[in-house]
Amino acid sequence: QLQLVESGGGLVQPGGSLRLSCAASTLTLAYSHIAWFRQAPGKEREGVSLISSQGGETNYVDSVKGRFTVSRDNAKNTVYLQMDSLKPEDTAVYYCAACLTPLFRRCVELRDNAYGSWGQGTQVTVSS
Repeated sequence: QLQLVESGGGLVQPGGSLRLSCAASTLTLAYSHIAWFRQAPGKEREGVSLISSQGGETNYVDSVKGRFTVSRDNAKNTVYLQMDSLKPEDTAVYYCAACLTPLFRRCVELRDNAYGSWGQGTQVTVSS
C-alpha cells in the first residue's frame, strides 16, 4: 500500500514562503493523482490542490490560486506544494493523499472521501 510522508512545515511570517514535500515511502506514486488538503483548528478538512499522475493537470481551491503551486518529480517519488504570499488564514495542518481512482475528473472536486494513503500531516503556522 502506498504510504505518504509530508514534510517542510514550520512557522513563517505573513507574506513569506514555504515548500511542502510529500514523499512516498513505499511503492511509487507515479501512477497516482496526488492532492494536498489542510485542516485548521476547529474547521473541517478542505482540499487545496491536486496534480495529475504525470503532472500535466493541476487544480487549486480559489483561496490559494496565484499563491500556491503544486508540482511533482516522479523520479524522486515526491510531490511538492510551493506556498508563497502566505496569510494567517493559511495556518493549518497540511496533508497529502492519493486519489483512489485513476479518473482525474473524479478527483478534482477534492472530496476527502475520494482519497486514501493519507500522510500524518505537517503543521504550517503563519504568524508575525
